[in-house]
Amino acid sequence: MANQSRKKKILGHFKFGSVLFSTTLSLFIVGLFGVILIQAKSLTSMIRENIEVQIFLDKNLEEGEISDIRENLGSRPFILRKSDTLGLKYISDEEAAATFIESTGEDFTKFLDDNPLRDSFVITIAEEFQTSEQLDAIVNEIQAIDGVFEVSYMTDLVDSINKNLLKVSLVLGGFILILIITVIMLINNTIRLALFSQRFLIRSMQLVGATRAFIRKPFLTRAWFFGMLAGSIASVILYGLVKYTQANIEGFGLLHNEQMLMILFAILVGVGGVLSAMSTLRAVNKYLNMSLDELY
Repeated sequence: MANQSRKKKILGHFKFGSVLFSTTLSLFIVGLFGVILIQAKSLTSMIRENIEVQIFLDKNLEEGEISDIRENLGSRPFILRKSDTLGLKYISDEEAAATFIESTGEDFTKFLDDNPLRDSFVITIAEEFQTSEQLDAIVNEIQAIDGVFEVSYMTDLVDSINKNLLKVSLVLGGFILILIITVIMLINNTIRLALFSQRFLIRSMQLVGATRAFIRKPFLTRAWFFGMLAGSIASVILYGLVKYTQANIEGFGLLHNEQMLMILFAILVGVGGVLSAMSTLRAVNKYLNMSLDELY
């Protein structure tokens, strides 16, 4: 009897150990895809931060007038603000001429008496204002400022980036949906198989007068614990993988977002607990409603 009891205990540990392994693996895959999405979001933001609008000023403006234009632009909500840095840069006509000569190797000052280039501002637009319609509205808004000669940006580049990002988002969204459905089914089936061996224990508790809530409680408590533990293990493995990748792949650290990673890990832990508990509740209710013949 003692050996048989020990054997059942070992088998019980094995079954719920397999549940922990399967749940951890499922959450790890979901989390890995989540990390990829976070990196993709960071990369998207970096690409968008390189979209600039050039503002060319009228000739012979006074320093005070240029300063007024700077303050006017700096107060606009569409200017990128990041880590106390304003996405607004002033380039004088002398600086523009020096840059042109350095990049082309041609010194136009040798045959032109006047510098044809203009003072300008280069602004970086915040990501939430980067649709084609919003950029056109921003250009018209800036064009109306006194002292502004012309406003330009690379329209084709912006349209191309927005279209490609939309396509990538739709593809990733489809993968996420398929992945979530697969993971839910996998966790649900694994828990159902693990509880199958305990269906007679559930019936025995019913026969001695235990209420449904009393029977469910230990199963749900264990499922919640195993689910959160699986989420925690998956999060630790993912965090180690991210740190290893940062240390060995140059430039990967630029895409790192610690805050979003912590949110992802919290979601994995919570989802692990909720999915395990819901799957367990469904399986236990199924066995509670079965007749003795159906249990066999």
